Amino acid sequence: MSESRERPVVIVSNRGPVSYRVDQGELVGMRGAGGLVSGLAPLLESGRASWIAAALSPADRSAVAAGTATPDGLAVRLLSLDPVDQALAYDLISNQTLWFVHHGLFDLTRSPSYTAQWYEAWNAYRRINQEFARAVCESAPDGAAVLIQDYHLTLMAPMLAAERPDLSTVHFHHTPFAGPDMLRVLPPAVRDEMLNSLNAHHACGFHTSDWAGNFSQDLLRWPAGGNDRAESSPAKIFASSLSTDAADLRFTAQSEQCEENLRALEEALGDSQLILRIDRMELSKNILRGFQAYDLLLQQRSDLHGRVVFLACCYPSRENVPEYALYKEQVAAEVALVNARWGTATWQPIQFATDDDYVRSVAALRRYDVLLVNPIRDGLNLVAKEGPLINERSGQLVLSTEAGAWAELGSAALGVNPFDVEETAQMLGVALDRSPQERSTSAAELAQLVAKRTPMDWLQDQLAAAD
Repeated sequence: MSESRERPVVIVSNRGPVSYRVDQGELVGMRGAGGLVSGLAPLLESGRASWIAAALSPADRSAVAAGTATPDGLAVRLLSLDPVDQALAYDLISNQTLWFVHHGLFDLTRSPSYTAQWYEAWNAYRRINQEFARAVCESAPDGAAVLIQDYHLTLMAPMLAAERPDLSTVHFHHTPFAGPDMLRVLPPAVRDEMLNSLNAHHACGFHTSDWAGNFSQDLLRWPAGGNDRAESSPAKIFASSLSTDAADLRFTAQSEQCEENLRALEEALGDSQLILRIDRMELSKNILRGFQAYDLLLQQRSDLHGRVVFLACCYPSRENVPEYALYKEQVAAEVALVNARWGTATWQPIQFATDDDYVRSVAALRRYDVLLVNPIRDGLNLVAKEGPLINERSGQLVLSTEAGAWAELGSAALGVNPFDVEETAQMLGVALDRSPQERSTSAAELAQLVAKRTPMDWLQDQLAAAD
């Protein structure tokens, strides 16, 4: 058995696998969900790993103060961080700077603008990273593998290397990674600090070779300066795609609650074909252009009127960020415009759901005829993988070539340039018009491609990189 399979593991992330809420005056712990948790939970449940994350809510902080036990006795430590530092680091740096840089979202005629407040936020981001590093130094077993997740925590490696050289650290970046043309938007000192810190890990992982290649190009463009660890032994760079937890997804899909949702959806749709999207209300998801493409499709194809419905499940995200609040208004206005332009007394072209209802979303994944996933940029996009696993109608996938999932699924999906509304409209039409044989062939290939990898494969790739 390899060393990576035997050594203890510490997982580090901003959002952890447990959270707390107050129910009738009592603190109640809840297990988390999502791709990251499903990918790493087996290690935690085995007792081999511990997990360090931030306390994100008042209930989380109360649980930390009270020493409340974690659900199922899991080895999870939540850090009660300085709330001002936490807000500055999360909002101004992680969400409004790094997310925008890596997804190419800045309108460079207006933003970013680096002010004294922004630099204070960067200092707060650095302090938060130091708090996480300190917690790892205090609690990690000798020789542990430390798996650090995502862009919230890019500055930990130098402190870990200085204080705990026995640890083997791996940083996995779940978003795209900006290449030199985009990364030059950051202040040079900030850019260099981030790159040097990441390069000081034993390994850095990304969902696709494209994102890994961007990181490599950045390091060539801006070589490490004054970073002994990065200069003497730079990080191994690897690509490893996370896959969906098929067993967990199918368990939900086969539940009675999901069956009830599916029956209600079938009753509402009748014989209509269903175009589906499931996203956070997120700028990078390109929701607005998706509706514009559907509008264009209905303009070009009167034969589809009354015969197709677009169900968009778009749950709220980052509503305190001005750009997101404006985008939400623009999306709602586009939905109203399309429904007013083409709708009738018996047909509403777009069904727009903004509440986060996971079981309803799973039911819709079973029923769609076309799944639209058209992000401007996406580190991976698990929805593109979830749909083919449980869809029951040989559903077609219209997929942005800028989604990380394209690298795996592109041979069986209908690819679109996310900025090309005309092409997206055409591909929606092609997907709706495909023959039963064409649909069956592509759907089967998609399911086979998704099934090639499991969350455990992704986890093992990180552990192997720690060697």
